[in-house]
Amino acid sequence: MKAGRLVSILLLLQTRGRMTAAQLAEELEVSVRTVYRDVEALGAAGVPLYGDAGHAGGYRLLDGYRTRLTGLTAAEAEALFLAGAPGPAAELGLGPVLAAAQLKVRAALPAELRGHADRISGRFHLDTPGWYADGEEVPYLPAVAEAVWNSRALDVVYRRWREPTDVRRRLEPYGLVSKAGRWYVVAGPGPRTFRVDQILELTTVEEEFARPEDFDLAAYWTAYQRDFHDRLYRGEAVVRLAPGVTLPRAVPERTDSRGWTVARVPVESVEHAHGAFLRLGTGIEVLQPPELRERMARTVAELAERYGNAASASGD
Repeated sequence: MKAGRLVSILLLLQTRGRMTAAQLAEELEVSVRTVYRDVEALGAAGVPLYGDAGHAGGYRLLDGYRTRLTGLTAAEAEALFLAGAPGPAAELGLGPVLAAAQLKVRAALPAELRGHADRISGRFHLDTPGWYADGEEVPYLPAVAEAVWNSRALDVVYRRWREPTDVRRRLEPYGLVSKAGRWYVVAGPGPRTFRVDQILELTTVEEEFARPEDFDLAAYWTAYQRDFHDRLYRGEAVVRLAPGVTLPRAVPERTDSRGWTVARVPVESVEHAHGAFLRLGTGIEVLQPPELRERMARTVAELAERYGNAASASGD
């Protein structure tokens, strides 16, 4: 445990530069006293580690000191190669860069960990887009990525779902997110979220913007998804489900004498619920709202008439 902690301190200082004992303790989830002891152990082992007093003080490594020690465990080596998503990297124009980086990491690993990495690559493959995705072309993705990296504003023509559909926008791109095979750019002012494949025209503005220092892309995306689902499922339906039939987000209320479950289900709209519930066939009965129940009844009646006529025709 201590050996792993010493490696972590060494790597933290190597990658982040100067850090206080309190910062190291918070990062490693140990006491400040434990950090003091660990730092003394590193110094005794010959690591050129220095401590500066004062408000801007902290621990740092001698300038230019680097260690080849990775400190990777078998599980960490496996996770590293599993996380190297080749699809998104290739879309960003970084496919060869990712391959070269993985090759260098693999070459630096001990033989045992190299075997773990090879095994994970040979047994797991990440393919993020859904089966029915169209695989939209995203011609402006590399340009957006470059603007994100260099904090350059963009002048774009963007296609949205409501009128007027094609609008011109000035974007200050804070970050890119790949979700289910589709790329989104989070951009200010706002910030707001835009689909990269809906950008029709793009010009990079020779103007550098200031990205908010407190902006957290991962935190924003988590909140954005939560808000999206809250806005999406504003309606509600009451249904009766046959034994063994389930629906996502359904809240069971009671079970009747036949073993059917009465449940409340959040729905996006009558149209969306109509299509989703039809897939369950005779395993579902809509009780509320009345307009959805009537819509289902009309569809079932039309199907019965159509297939009834077909059965009669085949009998003749």
